[in-house]
This record gives sequence, structure tokens and C-alpha cells, in this order.
Amino acid sequence: MELLVLAGSVTAFRLLNVGLERLVPPPAQHNRWKWLNIWTSLVHSLLSSAGALLGFYFHPQMAEDLIDTHLPMAHRLLGVSVGYFLQDFIDMMCNQKVCQCWELLFHHSVVIVCFGLAFVVHRYVGFAMVALLVEINSVFLHLRTILRMAGLSHTPYYHITRLINLGTYIVFRISTLAWMTRWLVLNRENIPPATYMVGIVGVAIITLMNTVLFFRLLRSDCLKSRQWDKEQ
Repeated sequence: MELLVLAGSVTAFRLLNVGLERLVPPPAQHNRWKWLNIWTSLVHSLLSSAGALLGFYFHPQMAEDLIDTHLPMAHRLLGVSVGYFLQDFIDMMCNQKVCQCWELLFHHSVVIVCFGLAFVVHRYVGFAMVALLVEINSVFLHLRTILRMAGLSHTPYYHITRLINLGTYIVFRISTLAWMTRWLVLNRENIPPATYMVGIVGVAIITLMNTVLFFRLLRSDCLKSRQWDKEQ
């Protein structure tokens, strides 16, 4: 069953990527691959973040026990996410030079290991659902990139998306990762040493990478925009 979910997810996201070929606007024609990749990522972010929220809403017990309590739907959603990251990893390896995307490849490798472990052993699914709340911010992060590639970076829609992106980055990405780190430390005695090591190292790496990305966003969306306004 697990293999069917993974294979179905990889296939579905691959077909989605191919199906979006006809929707590339003229401003993004010079980088078709990135446009298609970002749209595929946006669909995953919408699906996974909505699924995680619904999972906690319909089964609040999962929030009380992040290790052993979860709905079958949450487990399948986790498998779908693992399938997406596998598909995206392969997509980048086939279409980009490693030096151009090594950070994302590293990020995906860590996520695949952590999510894959929870998916295979049917434990820590609730904890993985908390991690998927990060995808709420990814929705606006991807929309920001899409608007830039479509040549709409000077429109009100872009500026609103940029502000929402920074706000949700703090609430749903940085704060969520901090909470996950705290939960792992407080529940160390309930987690096998090997699993704990995978979790704590994985969260630490993702937190570091997201902190670096946050400062890049601040520099790009706040510092440079203010400098541009002054020059006008």
C-alpha cells in the first residue's frame, strides 16, 4: 500500500508538471522549467497545508499525541508529500546543474529521510503534519516567485503577496520549526535514540536553511525595495 501511494504521488505530480506546459506566459518562456516546477510546488503546498489543517481539525487527538495517533488520511497525505519531494528531486537532477540547486537537493534529501521514516513505520505522523504547516507559507512564497516571473513585480498583487509571505514565514515557518525543536527536546525520553537523532538533525538543518532564506527575502523584498523607492 505504501509503495502504491508513493508511486501514485510521483506519477501524479509528474503528469501535472507536463500538463502545465501550455500555461507558460510569454515573460516566463525563457525559463519554462522553473515556471512549471514552481507551479507544481504550489499545488503540493496547497494540498499538503490544507490536508494538515483538516487533519488536526477533524482529529484533534493527533495534536495531543504526535507519535502514535493519526488518521489514515494523514498517513496517506504524508506519503503524497514524500512522493512529491522524490519527483521534485528527480526533476531538478534531470533539468538543472547540481551547483545551481544543491541547497534544494539537500533540503529535499533531509525531508525525504524524515518524512519517509514516519511514513514507513506509521509513527510520528502527527509530528510530520506539524511540519507540513510550513507549506502554508510556501503557498505565498511560490506565488511571489510566479508573479515575478510573469512580469508583475510592480503590481499591488505582488506587494501584498510579498508582505503576506514575510508574515507567514515568521508564523508558519520559523515559529513552527522552533516549536518542533522544543517538542523533540521535551519528548526525548519517548523517542528511540536513532529516531531522535534523525529528527533533531533534520529539524536543525531545515531551520538553518530557512533562516538563511528569510534573510535573503528581507534583503530582496525590504532593503532593495526601499533603496529603489528612494531613487525614485
